[in-house]
Amino acid sequence: MYVPPDWPEEVRPPGSPDWETSAVAWLLDAVPPDYRSYGVLRRHPVALSRMAAHHVGAAIEAARAGYRGAAVELKDHLPPHAVEAVLETYRQEGPRLVRLAAAIDLVDRALRGEPFVPRL
Repeated sequence: MYVPPDWPEEVRPPGSPDWETSAVAWLLDAVPPDYRSYGVLRRHPVALSRMAAHHVGAAIEAARAGYRGAAVELKDHLPPHAVEAVLETYRQEGPRLVRLAAAIDLVDRALRGEPFVPRL
């Protein structure tokens, strides 16, 4: 079964046995641990995928804001090498979050029944 290149390896392809179970487990790893206590999110994976998309989207915006302000906010509290290390952390975390958001989008689309076909 075809899945797009950014499909998360932890999630089975749509239509395969227990694929939604693997999607739910993976999505729960993308959100705060407290989300696990809400049965509605396990029973309705589309609700979980939407909440995960919003959560990760907010994390992306927070990382961008943090990166923009880190040098000014931290310069009086950290040595220059530590400020640079914080900025490097943001430079690594930002792209990771963007990739996660793209993968969540793919899983969300599959949960909604959108088929994926290879493009030539």
